[in-house]
Amino acid sequence: MLALAQEIEVTATAERMRMMRERRRGRGLRELRLVVPDPRLASVRKRVAAQVGRLDRRHEGEALSWIEAVSEFDAPDPSGP
Repeated sequence: MLALAQEIEVTATAERMRMMRERRRGRGLRELRLVVPDPRLASVRKRVAAQVGRLDRRHEGEALSWIEAVSEFDAPDPSGP
């Protein structure tokens, strides 16, 4: 009997999630799941620190300038109309 109740609960949860995804799709949204390194782990922090230490400041400056330029969606286009 417990297994049946758990199965019904899982089915109801899956149905709610399906309905939520449909509502979001109707609003033009899409679910996106990301798996990222856990910064709470010392091993991850050590790996990131090593990678940051190998960055070339000149190239990073170019990349940051580009990011800043393309992220100004509300600013007028500096190249004109």
